[in-house]
Amino acid sequence: MQVPVPANETERLAALRRYEILDTPPEVAYDEITELAAQICGCPVAVVGLIDETRDWLKAKYGLPPDFTEAPREVTICSTTICNNDLVYIPDLTKDPRFKDAPPVAGEPGLRMYCGMPLITPEGYALGTLCVIDFEPHELSFEQQQAVRRLCHQTVAQLELRRQVLEHETILRELRSARDMAEAEKEKSERLLLNILPPSIADELKAHARVQPRFYDSVSVVFSDFKGFTQLIERLEPASVVQQLDQHFSRFDEIVTGFRLEKLKTIGDAFMAAGGLPEANRTHPVDACLAALHLQDYLARTNRQREKLHLPLWEARIGINTGPAIAGVVGRHKFTYDVWGNTVNVAERMEAAGVPGRVNISEATWNHVRTWFETEPRGSVTVKGKGEMNMYFLDRIKPEFSADATGLVPNEHFWTHHAGSLGPVH
Repeated sequence: MQVPVPANETERLAALRRYEILDTPPEVAYDEITELAAQICGCPVAVVGLIDETRDWLKAKYGLPPDFTEAPREVTICSTTICNNDLVYIPDLTKDPRFKDAPPVAGEPGLRMYCGMPLITPEGYALGTLCVIDFEPHELSFEQQQAVRRLCHQTVAQLELRRQVLEHETILRELRSARDMAEAEKEKSERLLLNILPPSIADELKAHARVQPRFYDSVSVVFSDFKGFTQLIERLEPASVVQQLDQHFSRFDEIVTGFRLEKLKTIGDAFMAAGGLPEANRTHPVDACLAALHLQDYLARTNRQREKLHLPLWEARIGINTGPAIAGVVGRHKFTYDVWGNTVNVAERMEAAGVPGRVNISEATWNHVRTWFETEPRGSVTVKGKGEMNMYFLDRIKPEFSADATGLVPNEHFWTHHAGSLGPVH
């Protein structure tokens, strides 16, 4: 028996796969349709079959054994039905030259009557059939044939409901995926924003699309610069310069954050941080000095290792000044949290007038921290654009306030007597 194939077979099979119904478990809706078809037509067997490349797979069946789930496509009469667009009704298959020699007619199970209607989708693809079968010649009335047509339409409606549910699920998955991607991008943007702005400033920017500039009565600004950086970059590969700057500034970030300072920016080899903002506090002069001592200690330890390897040293001058300042955010697409005012300018002058490997503080800062730190007065030093200014080298925490011999770690006595202190942060 030659198997007839619809003219649109390739497209038909693609349409069948979109319904994702092959090899799915039985469903009551389809089972009831086959039972109703058999009862209306007075036939012992009714099936809903879907035809793929090789088989007629039974989605629902009435009157067949439970383990009978499919038949080879080449022996099924339904293969002919899907090539038509209307009911195929044959009262006696043995009298039809197309099917009298077909295996299921000439042999087992000895089919005699067949009435099948193609399951045609709204797009015009015959996915399979709804058919009733008898093992004896059987005449169906016009009303019974019409019932098969109507039940076939109900079966197609069930298939369409399934397709729509699948499409809705796909849309929901895509929406969930888009939502997850949007949330991930939002989280990424917020993380990036928090990398460049303090949390309270980032929140204000997100809430109001701008940040109101704020005046602070007192902040401490830390400014550092590497000695001979121009000569360093002439001796090192560009990639090595960037890598080492990243290494040092990453550690600087960790140190200043640990002492409640806000890293503001880097400009070339210069690093700037400030304490007492965006949330005002009373501890910022001491916090700035502790951070500066730890920055120099980190570089000193690093340089001892580099000396052993005969590598260029990274020595920094660090300056600190305390006083009033204005802080705010500049930029519309690339935001920067920055501070302005004479206090910042003086901190930069403190750095420029300093010595590599040491911390140079202004008289204003010294007046805030002299109780807890050992300092060396430098007297009056001429500062470009500022005239004569008193400066001090910051050496260490005083022994009575230090928990270690080097004067880097405050002891409990330090925190007890440090008025307004929040306590150690390490």
